[in-house]
Amino acid sequence: MKHRVAILVLIVLAAGASAAWGCTIIGVGKKASADGSVIVSHTDCGPDSRIRVVPAQPFAPGTLAPVYWGLQDPAQPLEAPAEILSYIPQVEKTYAYFRSAYSHLNEHQLAIAESTTNQRPELAAEKGKCEQIMTIEQAQIFALQRCRTAREAVRLIGELTTTYGFLCSSGDGSETLCIGDPNEAWVMEVFGVGPEWKKVSGAPGAIWAAQRIPDDHAVMIPNWSILKELHPEDTANCMVSANWQQAAVDRGWYDPAAGRPFVWQEIYAPLPQEFATSRFWLFHTTFAPALREWPDRKLSDDPLKGINPYYQYVESLSIYPFSIKPERPVSVRDVIAFQRSVFEGTIYDLTADPNWLVPDGKGGFVKSPLATPFPGKDLRLLLKLTNRRPVARHRGHYGMVCQLRSWLPDPVGGVYWVYLDNPYFSPYVPFYAGVTTTAACYQTYDPERFSEESARWAIDFVDNLAGLRFQNAIEDVRAVRDPWEEKMFARQAEVEAEAVRLHGQDPTAARDYLTRYCIGLQEEVPPMFRQLRETIITKYTNNRE
Repeated sequence: MKHRVAILVLIVLAAGASAAWGCTIIGVGKKASADGSVIVSHTDCGPDSRIRVVPAQPFAPGTLAPVYWGLQDPAQPLEAPAEILSYIPQVEKTYAYFRSAYSHLNEHQLAIAESTTNQRPELAAEKGKCEQIMTIEQAQIFALQRCRTAREAVRLIGELTTTYGFLCSSGDGSETLCIGDPNEAWVMEVFGVGPEWKKVSGAPGAIWAAQRIPDDHAVMIPNWSILKELHPEDTANCMVSANWQQAAVDRGWYDPAAGRPFVWQEIYAPLPQEFATSRFWLFHTTFAPALREWPDRKLSDDPLKGINPYYQYVESLSIYPFSIKPERPVSVRDVIAFQRSVFEGTIYDLTADPNWLVPDGKGGFVKSPLATPFPGKDLRLLLKLTNRRPVARHRGHYGMVCQLRSWLPDPVGGVYWVYLDNPYFSPYVPFYAGVTTTAACYQTYDPERFSEESARWAIDFVDNLAGLRFQNAIEDVRAVRDPWEEKMFARQAEVEAEAVRLHGQDPTAARDYLTRYCIGLQEEVPPMFRQLRETIITKYTNNRE
């Protein structure tokens, strides 16, 4: 009983604690997807969840492009951050793209997903204490503005980070990208070179490598390096920086004379941690369960199984391949379902922790209706809950699934499915590659000031309020959100057929049609969640206790 009283005090509108290393990427080749599209996805993107379109622009010869710091900060002006680290030469014409903390998609169906990863501490560099200036989010923007294909983007990001020095804006980590277009997808990993780097030396300012995802394969990146043995001689499927191996030789991390293979993941990344291996396990057991005998992490009748440290396997990362051939085609909605995962039915399921058990009045115990997969720091301390890092997070900022299709015109073929705040609650809303603007409610967010006009705040309000009686409230959310999504997905083919018809007559008319359609859906989200919060507070108010 004392636990239940304490939970009621702490849980209502409690803000969750932040956690590092939150992004999960899934990339799917066109022969592995259900509809022939290339799929690139990213959860737990940066704090600036404001989605807006930056139009294509011409520039006069000799123009310089600013290199910004603070691209993830929602307190910065919508147009651009105030802090400029330096300038690089501008191109004569840029492409339109969607701008956010980590910019993801441009008008030509080039998509980029990001996951901060770990690296050896010697490779880290800190802003103000080094000459490096190129953050990965800034490199993503330059690639979206200047490139049409994934290969072009890999080469450009490699050139930008080696020329101007890679600077991680998320602590002391490295960065991994999944870069896709309608025909192929690549995984690119970028490591630093340490604070001693000088641009004048001409030495590369980053260590990077990229590997093509086989068309019939899929990959998942859980804030950890996944590249293994590389074959730069196979230029169709591999690209590397000039120092990709020599940097490790120079630091004594690899001896070519020792006769062992150069395994990128083992050399540049430290030993793995459970926040990464748990997601490696979940992805492979979800999409390739028969590939091998995976560690047993399913729940059983033993309520203590999930918190018994002597039960768990400590597996080597070598059991998880770079990519897998899914045992069934992967759809956009399969990726969405994975992004909403909180490890249900596994030892990592926080709602299965025995501390949530309460007397059932019959001499036994049942799960408390307050059990939530998103307990904040204070609640975890109170109940002595083991901290877990699921795919879906209550402080996930925003995320996306990019659907890239070669058989459709670019304005129609690229769909940027976006959620806000927490995918466990949020609906996914489409932004077609050809739209010219986004709804004001998706451009409005200030983390220091609640706004009824902000879609993210509307979702976050319900996410927090659901703590009144989580197990019941989430069903109320699904009862409203899921039919809304079903109707949207059911209408997708009809909307796209009309857009293609219009595009054949007048591309501008097709863009206008898609813009109106997407804005209409985006504007339905805040009132949907305002109604949900009224439902939840009415049904679960503590005045009924």
